[in-house]
Amino acid sequence: MARRTTTSNRIAVLGLGRFGSSLALELIRQEWEVIGIDVTASVVQSYADQLSHAAVANTTDEQALRQLGIPDFAHAVVGIGTDLEASILTTSLLADMGVNNIWAKAVNRQHARILQRVGANHVVLPEHEMGERVAHLVTGHILNYIRFEDDYAIVKTRAPEETFDKTLADSALRRKYGVTVVSIKRPGEDFTYATADTTVYAGDILVVAGKTRQVEAFANLN
Repeated sequence: MARRTTTSNRIAVLGLGRFGSSLALELIRQEWEVIGIDVTASVVQSYADQLSHAAVANTTDEQALRQLGIPDFAHAVVGIGTDLEASILTTSLLADMGVNNIWAKAVNRQHARILQRVGANHVVLPEHEMGERVAHLVTGHILNYIRFEDDYAIVKTRAPEETFDKTLADSALRRKYGVTVVSIKRPGEDFTYATADTTVYAGDILVVAGKTRQVEAFANLN
């Protein structure tokens, strides 16, 4: 079935476990209209007053999803993790119904590949991604870490000593390390955009972008 072209701000969250419920509540905070669906009545009841709509339903039941109007939603998130069969079947049903933007939670890479094959536009592995992020933070060299596709990352790190009292142009960090300083924060001040004329001082925090290995190596200069 062809995907619909809609800009609706409604979203269906199927599966209200820890991942699905946290996501649904954050979307509510961002003023989205959220319908939460779970097979367990007690779970649905616990979130009924916090979501726009909440329903008890088997997410692998096509008729039940159609009765809830799910085909008319522009976005859906499959938050089912432990029941792999239900996760895959639910994702496949949403794709067959023509839901434009399907996000799905996976518990491992094999699960992720299957979800993509049956129609998920985006797959997240929360445990794996959090583990990877924390692994970069525990060393103390990296203060925050975001990895993107194509082996690209952005990190927040302390300015290394070799950059002190120099402009970014003089430091030549792109030539030396293959990284770009995007933003800079001085103690007690807000982040500001960095330019070639920006001078770095001891105690500054840098936001740096580049290939994953290169930004990691730069952070390890501290």
